[in-house]
Amino acid sequence: MQKQILLDMLAQNRTTCSFAFDQITAQNADFRLNQETASIGFIYRHTGEMMNMFGLFFGLPVAVQNTTMGLTDTGQGQDVLASQHLLEEGYQMLQTYIETTADEAWQDPIETPFFGTVSRARLLGHILFHTAHHAGQISLTLSKGQKFT
Repeated sequence: MQKQILLDMLAQNRTTCSFAFDQITAQNADFRLNQETASIGFIYRHTGEMMNMFGLFFGLPVAVQNTTMGLTDTGQGQDVLASQHLLEEGYQMLQTYIETTADEAWQDPIETPFFGTVSRARLLGHILFHTAHHAGQISLTLSKGQKFT
């Protein structure tokens, strides 16, 4: 039953976030709330990169390179399809991980540089929150943002 609960949480995150993610286009990827904030495209790319890179803490092989975390938006999010692909890979990676991880393993400790030692379940919770947080930023920027030159 635990596996199904985690899969349901992942599915709900995907559904909820899709309301923002599905509106991203090449035409609005460079929208920002103001000149100092990151663009929609940058946030979208960051979300996909981080979803994948968190897999490293689970011991999963990850080929994605960081181009956004701790960096300034210099146009890294212009390729909306590439970011969409990163996000899809991340969701698929998490689904497979949930499906293949034993129920009792979700309480195993994992070392992270961000939160110290946390359980696998807590790390999964963070990944889902992080994704939803950035979907919210994107949603706000879609409704209130603009293109700055």
